[in-house]
Amino acid sequence: MKNLLLLSVLMFMFSCSNKPIDLNIMSFNIRLNTTTDGENQWSNRKDVAALAVKINQIDLLGTQEVLFGQLNDLKERLPDYNVVGVGREDGKEKGEFCAIFYNKERFEEEKSGNFWLSETPETPGSKGWDAACERVVTWVVLKEKSSGRKIFFINTHLDHVGQTARNEGVKLLLARTRELSGGLPVIITGDFNATPDSKVIKQITEGSEFIDSRTIASTVSGNAGTFHNFGKIPIDSRSVIDYIFVDKQAEVESFTVLPDDLNGILVSDHSPVMAKVILK
Repeated sequence: MKNLLLLSVLMFMFSCSNKPIDLNIMSFNIRLNTTTDGENQWSNRKDVAALAVKINQIDLLGTQEVLFGQLNDLKERLPDYNVVGVGREDGKEKGEFCAIFYNKERFEEEKSGNFWLSETPETPGSKGWDAACERVVTWVVLKEKSSGRKIFFINTHLDHVGQTARNEGVKLLLARTRELSGGLPVIITGDFNATPDSKVIKQITEGSEFIDSRTIASTVSGNAGTFHNFGKIPIDSRSVIDYIFVDKQAEVESFTVLPDDLNGILVSDHSPVMAKVILK
């Protein structure tokens, strides 16, 4: 009888660990807090930025350009989420974060960390190659509480000036992702400051095992481009620079470039992107 009970428990655990899980994933460059943005400054956008996450029932969120005060604003407005990340200038609170938010009711954190896109990736605040700014990467291993399944989620923001920094940065990102993920399903989010036809993105889409979720989604909706400079760039002239990448353990039901505004307020100078993903 004890053997039968043990077998039943093991079979149940195996079935849970192999059960497909559905995820709503978002990548969102929220635009840093600066008064030079006038009516589009953060104080006027913080409520709708958080609302965009809530109404889309996001499970996993990769953010970019988050200053410490903005991080606290989002944490206050998103109490159902835990946050991972550090400031890129000192590895603590200074400078922009590439913070990861995850639904704390659904997931628990197993381990997490950060590294810098530079020749010395373990050195907080290090600037790489020809980059104009320090660039940080945040990663986390999450376990879904109900199934026990684990996910590797990694998020970054590549440099907006240095071409070498983008090329070398993405090489480092891919190498570390393989090293840290340990065969788990992988999700990569970020503002890559590079278009799909660039060498930077082709290193991922043509030179690695990772896939742009937009290209395999069953349905794609919203505007084509993701950067609109607070609506100043015409829809047909906007560039795709924000991405959600997955590996072959994922199916993508839909990919959406979300609207520029919510309740009549522009949420950022980027449109958030969202993918509905099934991990097989």
